[in-house]
Amino acid sequence: MTWSFITKSAAKLFGGGQRELEVANPIAADLSDMRPTLLAGLIAAAQANADRGFGDVALFEVGQVFKGDRPEDQFLAAGGVRRGFASSEGLGRHWTGSAQADVFDAKADALAVLAAAGAPMQALQIVAGGLSWLHPGRSGTIQIGPQNVLGHFGEMHPRALEALGADGPLMVFEVILDRVPEAKKKPTRAKPVIELSAFQPVTRDFAFIVDRTVKAGDIVRAAQGVDRKLITAVNVFDVYEGKGIDDGKKSIGIAVTIQPREKTLTDQEIEAVAAKIVAEVTKKTGGTLRG
Repeated sequence: MTWSFITKSAAKLFGGGQRELEVANPIAADLSDMRPTLLAGLIAAAQANADRGFGDVALFEVGQVFKGDRPEDQFLAAGGVRRGFASSEGLGRHWTGSAQADVFDAKADALAVLAAAGAPMQALQIVAGGLSWLHPGRSGTIQIGPQNVLGHFGEMHPRALEALGADGPLMVFEVILDRVPEAKKKPTRAKPVIELSAFQPVTRDFAFIVDRTVKAGDIVRAAQGVDRKLITAVNVFDVYEGKGIDDGKKSIGIAVTIQPREKTLTDQEIEAVAAKIVAEVTKKTGGTLRG
């Protein structure tokens, strides 16, 4: 649990520092402004641990952040930092293998928090980049349309770490819990009935050549939209640029799981679903099936 007050310089770094958020009578010179983010305190705590020999830390906090001096400018947020070997694979170095925390850990943390908060996971969109204090090539924005930004994740920008007096790399996330839409149905203690199929699922792989500007998530959504009841999973397994691919293009491979519900699908029926997937991805992204 960190202070709700931070330094003026840190507040400005994270988009705060407005005059109306200055504390009139601060208890210390370095606690002069209301925090616009939880990350300033979490990063300081991670660095304090590193300075004392505990560099592999994963810390989180849930608390209030302040974007203005009105009641509606105060939000409940959840944030976290991962440093060193504090990855989702385990803490610290180990003889079986060690993994540095990376941007995918931060993304998974953010999505796990949103899922626990009841966010509509199917409606979430991941957009690359978004904030100046995050690394532009290793960060993302989580939103439900452009008007409702739920949070951000990524690797802290080296210049931001330098300004904060912290060592990196450092992976972070922050989501605004107050922006999570309320569930349409009232929660119930009863778990929903599990729908288990007696039929063997079928997995088909597709690789599409698309412009470099096309996001993998666009291809995933296009494939899922073909038949949401029959297609139970779409996962990206490969992104390739280089030899054999035209300049300005990339190859994105997806694995589509087709789960029959009422009967085993014939080869013709599976091919028909596959053809619809190719047609829909082509329509939505302009991509072509890779030979």
